Amino acid sequence: MTSDDNKPKRTTYRHGDLRNALIKAGVELAREGGPEAVVLRAATRQAGVAPNAAYRHFTDRGALLHAVSQAAMAQVAHAIEAELAAVADGLDEKATARARFRAVGTGYLRFAQEEPGLFRIAFHVPGDMTHASDADAAGAGGKSPFDLLGTALDELVETGQLPEDRRPGAEFLAWSAVHGLAVLVIDGPLRGLHPTQARDAGQHLIDMIERGI
Repeated sequence: MTSDDNKPKRTTYRHGDLRNALIKAGVELAREGGPEAVVLRAATRQAGVAPNAAYRHFTDRGALLHAVSQAAMAQVAHAIEAELAAVADGLDEKATARARFRAVGTGYLRFAQEEPGLFRIAFHVPGDMTHASDADAAGAGGKSPFDLLGTALDELVETGQLPEDRRPGAEFLAWSAVHGLAVLVIDGPLRGLHPTQARDAGQHLIDMIERGI
C-alpha cells in the first residue's frame, strides 16, 4: 500500500469555476425556497466545497443573493424571449407588433407562475433595470425583461399603434400592472386561483393594458 492510499479522502473538491458553481447552487436553492433559502453554507454544501471557499468570490450572503437575483432575472428574460419566438409568422407588421407586446407580458406572468421561487429572488435585490442592463441579468439577446418591454413598446410606436407622445413612461405603467398581478397570484389573495384562471386573468389584464396605453 502506498503512502497516498493512507491519506484521508477529501470530503470536498476543488472547483474549476467556483463562482458560477455557487451561483448555480443558489439558483437551485431559490427555486425551491425563494430568497430565504439562499445562504452561503447551503450553497457551498451543494457545490461540494468547504464553507470558507465561498468568501473568495462573495464577501457575504448579500453578495451571493445579488448574483443569484441577476441569474434569475436572466431566466425571466429567457422566458419572455421564448414567447417572442413563438409569435406566429405571416402576420402584418401591426399584428406582429401587438403580438410581441403581448408576448412580453405573457412570458413574464408564465415565469412567475411556473418558477415562483426564482421570480421572488429576481426582484428581491435587483439592480436598476431602468438603465443599461447588467449582462448577467439579460437573456440570449442581451436584453433584460425591462429592455424587452421597451423594445415592444417602441415597435408599437413604429407601427403607428401607440402615439409617440404617449410612449414616455409607458413601460412603467405596463410593468407595474403585470408585476402586480404576478405577485397577487403567487403570494397574495389570488394564489388560490386555478392555473387556467390565473392565465386567463393575465390575458385579460394584457387586454386592458393594450387598450389603455
